[in-house]
Amino acid sequence: MKYALFLGCKIPSRLPAYAASTRAVLEHLGVTLVDLEFSCCGYPARDLSRDGFVLSAARNLALAERAGLDLLAPCACCFGTLRQAIRFLQEDAALRSRVTQALAAEDLAWSGKAAVEHILPVLARVIGVDALAAAVRIPSTGLQVAAQYGCHTLRPGNVARFDNPMAPTTFETLIRLTGATPVDWPLRLDCCGDPLHGSNTPLSERITRAKMADAAASGAQVMCTACPHCHLRFDGVQAEMSDPSIRPLLYTQLLGTAMGLSERSLGLE
Repeated sequence: MKYALFLGCKIPSRLPAYAASTRAVLEHLGVTLVDLEFSCCGYPARDLSRDGFVLSAARNLALAERAGLDLLAPCACCFGTLRQAIRFLQEDAALRSRVTQALAAEDLAWSGKAAVEHILPVLARVIGVDALAAAVRIPSTGLQVAAQYGCHTLRPGNVARFDNPMAPTTFETLIRLTGATPVDWPLRLDCCGDPLHGSNTPLSERITRAKMADAAASGAQVMCTACPHCHLRFDGVQAEMSDPSIRPLLYTQLLGTAMGLSERSLGLE
């Protein structure tokens, strides 16, 4: 099993522990990860230039296609952006023609052969729950965990095709495999607040704090994330608390710990 690992911009620059724990867990499970000369997924340009956003995404898709690999994106925003770009390319012939011409300048081409997957469904459906359960050595018994899906893994549902966007269960299933217990909490499908952080920081922080308070009130000790944007938002707010009641933890770190991998390899030191 082999994927082109698409880390995006946020993970290498601000959350290298996500890259380290993703590599450690997947390599332990027999997955080969290939690094290509990827660039930005296009997400920052989505509100500025549709062509610019799609061209940036298409370049990465073309690189993976040339390598004969599907993309694995641990970042939910990158995952959603790349999937959305594929949809636009499929539906808009004029856009596809402009992108094709621009890619040709780099001797690249997009034909739709490279798929884009997020790490959670790859773990749950491709590697499979039985293989994951067999890999667990030190179950996190008694740990109460809130699953933070993030917006782009679930919506739009016809683009992400991750799970039922209104009643997802994949993340909770994966948490149970580690021996931990997922909690039911009212705000689990709400936005983490990160998209508003630059334009309306007070509102962003209220949203983030409300989610953390809701998860803690529901009994969670850990906010489990699978997106750097969500994780960094929770981490930033937690750092301002004198006595935080809940801490963010990447799912790859939770799973890696249960598998008996070292804290160093998971970026937990």
